Amino acid sequence: MFREMRRYKQAVTAETCAEILKTEKRGVLSVIGDEGYPYAVPLDFYYEEEEQTIYFHCAKVGHKIDAIKDCDKVCFTTWNTGFQKENDWVWNVTSVIVFGRAELIEDAAQTSEKVRKLAMKYYPTEEEVDAEMEKAIARVQLLALHIEHMTGKLVNER
Repeated sequence: MFREMRRYKQAVTAETCAEILKTEKRGVLSVIGDEGYPYAVPLDFYYEEEEQTIYFHCAKVGHKIDAIKDCDKVCFTTWNTGFQKENDWVWNVTSVIVFGRAELIEDAAQTSEKVRKLAMKYYPTEEEVDAEMEKAIARVQLLALHIEHMTGKLVNER
C-alpha cells in the first residue's frame, strides 16, 4: 500500500527513526484540507514508542480538526539538526516521514496523561507543567497519530 523508498541506500533503521521521534522537538503534520488542498502545520509532539503513536495537542476547533474529521489519513515529518563531517561544509540530516490515521481523543484521563508527557518534553520543571495544565487542559484537544508506515532517510545536502 505504501511506496518503497526510492533512494533506499539512504534509508535508516527503525531504531534511528524512533530516536529522532523521541528527541526532536517539532515536526509538520499534513492533512487533506479544504477543497482537497494539503494543509501542513508545524507542531510540538510526543512519541509513545510502545504504542507506535505520536501525540499532539491543539485547540478543539480549527482547520486541522475539521480536516481530520473529514479524513483521518495524515502524514507527519520531522528531522534532526544533522552533523558535519570533519573538514567538510556539507550537512548530513536525517528525516522521518510517518503515515497513519489521526484520532481525536475525547477521554479526559487519557488527554491529561498524554499532555503531561508531552509537556514534560518541553517544560523545564514538573511544577510549570502542573500550572499550565491547571490553566489550560480543559481547552486542549489531544490528537493521536497511529503509525501505519514510517521511513527515515539520511541525506547529504551537497
